[in-house]
Amino acid sequence: MRTLFTDPVRVLRADITKDGPYTKKRDWKNCRTVFEGHACVQPDRAFEVRSPDRETAQERLLVYLPAEADVDSADRIEYHGLTYEVDGDPLEWRHLSLQHIRIRAWRVEH
Repeated sequence: MRTLFTDPVRVLRADITKDGPYTKKRDWKNCRTVFEGHACVQPDRAFEVRSPDRETAQERLLVYLPAEADVDSADRIEYHGLTYEVDGDPLEWRHLSLQHIRIRAWRVEH
């Protein structure tokens, strides 16, 4: 049987740190890998917005991870050397033989 998970990915996670007396943020400079393995990565959508001030391009992916992968809505996905943010809560499919976790991922270029 041929596997559907053939695309190498990494799931990155960063701890929350204090950034001044009133704010907190994720420390992406010191992130760690919580999953490294193969997934099924598919294009979802790409579009550009052009204005006189700047051009913005967005790319969205659908990522199907193995059911045992550790992924959260605040994580990031590294794929082909690019970093994508997880968009929304991961959806778990725990039925029958094709158990997996589906996430939407996106990145923006300015």
